[in-house]
Amino acid sequence: MLQKKDISIKDPGSFRDPSGFVFYNKNNVYRKINEQYKENYIEFIKSGLSKILIDEKLILPFNEYNEINFGYKCLKVVKIPFISYPYEWSFSQLKDAALLTLKVQRISLEHNMSLKDASAYNIQFLNGEPLLIDLLSFEKYKNNSPWIAYQQFCQHFLGPLLLQSKTDLRLNQLSKIFLDGIPLDLVSKLLPKSTLFNFSILSHIYIHSKNQKSYADKGDKTSKFIPKISKTMQLGILENLSKLISNLKHIKSKTEWENYYNFTNYSESAFNMKKSIIKKMIEKARPKSVWDLGGNTGEFSRLASDVNISTVCFDIDPLAVEYNYLNVKKKNEKHILPLIMDLTNPTPSLGWNFKERKSLLERGPSDLIMALALIHHLSISNNVPFEQLAKFFVNLGKYLIIEFVPKTDSKVKILLSSREDIFPSYDEESFEKVFLKYFDILEKKSVKKGSLRKIYLMKKKSKINEKN
Repeated sequence: MLQKKDISIKDPGSFRDPSGFVFYNKNNVYRKINEQYKENYIEFIKSGLSKILIDEKLILPFNEYNEINFGYKCLKVVKIPFISYPYEWSFSQLKDAALLTLKVQRISLEHNMSLKDASAYNIQFLNGEPLLIDLLSFEKYKNNSPWIAYQQFCQHFLGPLLLQSKTDLRLNQLSKIFLDGIPLDLVSKLLPKSTLFNFSILSHIYIHSKNQKSYADKGDKTSKFIPKISKTMQLGILENLSKLISNLKHIKSKTEWENYYNFTNYSESAFNMKKSIIKKMIEKARPKSVWDLGGNTGEFSRLASDVNISTVCFDIDPLAVEYNYLNVKKKNEKHILPLIMDLTNPTPSLGWNFKERKSLLERGPSDLIMALALIHHLSISNNVPFEQLAKFFVNLGKYLIIEFVPKTDSKVKILLSSREDIFPSYDEESFEKVFLKYFDILEKKSVKKGSLRKIYLMKKKSKINEKN
């Protein structure tokens, strides 16, 4: 039976809601429910809302956990393999998360309940699909009251989606700066003026932003200005938001990596040989989790995910990640999660006391790291020495599959064509010498006969010299 002392491992990002919090015990995930949320939780169960949301795969599955002797209730929930954040999602991932939130709110109203929170951080991806994970976000519906989370929804979902659809895909990174959602006055300034002629955008962004400022100027007198909104009217607003978001498409742009696999210097036979080599290395490492760094649209990630290994495919290019996610949806893939990540500036610890949102490193380690056709971009394009790369990879995972691309390779020649070659130590011998400080080389394969590209399977040394 769990005792109070067993909840010492609280999720550092789960402290703002007085209704309860998330904690961990023996690799299991629990959600503690405080007494003050008792009435809402009873209604959540009694109304049948929880059952229909679980049946329709809209919320994280849970069971009441009775082996606990303190507080009101404890729920044991399904563990998410990898926690991700909105600023790491592609356009369609954020769009699907937004539509899920609206659908949950609509179903909640039908059961006389309402979402009190509409934070994008309440959504996670499991088995290729978004789920609402905050099981304490539901409260009893109050007649003629507006949706209390409407502003939060617009800041966390609608604003960022409109910016990516109408201005620039890269503006999803603003969510990393504004953790409580992008302010609507800023969204209004960044959107093209043509959006003023769209009534839905005008209402939900521009007028909404002005009303926010107007209410703020009235101070504590705002309550008398809050309009009464019937349930029918609120359902109409939700429908309008759903239609607006469903019709959004990401802005058309050409990026460096979106057609990457169409322009490699591998022949079809060599490309297939590379896949065969990597597949065998994955089988040898036998990982339960894989992180593919610089994985583009996930061609090699799927060598792991297709055999049911939990795989995260990171790439800096938002369009590559977008295409990867659309492929996940099309093929109903369960074991691959595409995410946006700049490895030269990976996600840091953010939020209160630097603990609410975890860094990439804190969400590891993974059993296996893959770094294919990546090292030359980091070392030559971004001046990251081999020593720094080895230290980075060794902290992320136990095994490493890495491809060394020499200076004689056509891709490296392109990188060096526009800059001075200041990399005298960028060669295979130096690469191996540095990485051998941190890893044992288990295998080394040439991609094709006569190729200077090499693929290595390495394993983290059991003991690493502290001086390294």
